[in-house]
Parts: sequence; structure tokens; C-alpha cells
Amino acid sequence: MNLKEQLKDVKDYFTPKIVTEVNNQYVKIAKIKGQEVPWHNHENEDELFYIIEGELLMEVENETNRTMKTGDMLVVPKGINHRVSSIDECSIMLIETKTTKHTGEVKSSITKSIQEQSY
Repeated sequence: MNLKEQLKDVKDYFTPKIVTEVNNQYVKIAKIKGQEVPWHNHENEDELFYIIEGELLMEVENETNRTMKTGDMLVVPKGINHRVSSIDECSIMLIETKTTKHTGEVKSSITKSIQEQSY
């Protein structure tokens, strides 16, 4: 599987696409552009971010903001408030436990159910 090829099917920003699964984890891809992701956390699940292409502003509560670039990876531990944004289009891969809710318990205009992430 080529992730850049898979990204061609992702038309909307902030809408992850499940591309495969490993054990109890989903591997997802998404495009980010803008600041619509709300502050949120995942109470019981860690979340891995990998930058496929572009730059992503990663904000993690009580930490200095960081700009992640192509090839960078970060794990946000369970229970930690965070949000992401990007000025220009950024393509990312996420690895999340199957129980991980898109924006945790926070509901917003971009929140997607697991069914909406299954293309």
C-alpha cells in the first residue's frame, strides 16, 4: 500500500480514512488544513501522529507548541489535552486503538464517527 496514493481518496480535511488495522489498532490517514480541531484528549488511548507530507502545528497542554514536519512522529499519551492545525495542507498518518473517538468526548463540527472514517 502506498499512503500517498491512498490520500488521493481523502477529499475533506479533518476526516480520517481507515486504511488498515493491526491487532486492536486502526491505521488512518487524514489531511489537515485550518484550525478546526478542538482541544481534546483520549482518556484511555495513546495516539500516534506521523507526518507524511507538510507541516503540522502540534499543541499539547503544558508543553511548548511544536511544528512537526515531513517524517516527524509523535505519540500523545492518553489523557493529555491536545489539538492540531496547519496553515497549508498537511497529510498525516494516525495509529489509534479501535476504541479511540475522533475528538475524544468533545463534539464539534468536524467530529467523525468510526463509520464515517471507513471509506
